Amino acid sequence: MKKEEEIYSCAQLMELIQQIGFLPLLNSDIHGYSAEEMVSDDCRYVVFPDGGWDWPLWKWKGTIVTEGNVVYGKFFAGKAGFISKEWWPDFCNYRRSKHPAPEADTIEETILLTLQEHGSLITRELRAACGFTGPKMRSKFDSYITRLQMGCRIVTEDFVYPRDKHGREYGWGWSLLTTPEQLYGYDACQCERTPEASYERLYTHFLHLLPSATEKQIVKLLR
Repeated sequence: MKKEEEIYSCAQLMELIQQIGFLPLLNSDIHGYSAEEMVSDDCRYVVFPDGGWDWPLWKWKGTIVTEGNVVYGKFFAGKAGFISKEWWPDFCNYRRSKHPAPEADTIEETILLTLQEHGSLITRELRAACGFTGPKMRSKFDSYITRLQMGCRIVTEDFVYPRDKHGREYGWGWSLLTTPEQLYGYDACQCERTPEASYERLYTHFLHLLPSATEKQIVKLLR
């Protein structure tokens, strides 16, 4: 995928996502196809001699999610990325056909019911509310969350950052999770096409978007 111009602002990146429809946040298996690779060097991760760091792209995530008319979550082979709301119905339609709704009395159902009850929760709050409080439970719980995101059942509403004694945000931040129906409404997750028709539309789009990608690479993004 060719980068027509260097991305050096949050507004430019939001415009690009609307143009192309889908964009992984960090390095994907397809060379050049990620926000990380498309932004200018000044917007990438840098560590300062005093141990501090700066990463404009990372800081843009919240603004893009709340203002960029996009859906954000771990949608691409378990990795996070952006999907424009224009393309979301087809993507959601196909993915949910491959990842059916959780069965009754499963952990996945408990997670979704907990989110529906609370509206939205950061990951650690959701984990505690679902009873995953024992040792080594974090990674196990995170795997359930990733599967539900891959199935378009959970999305990120925003990012929440802790604050120091001066009221300044710091750290990497926590994902504020919710369901797409609660965040965007039931109709936003509906599609008039069959899952098979949605897949063909998505696949054709990626063929044009990523002409140098192999069939295997495109299928990996969509499955």
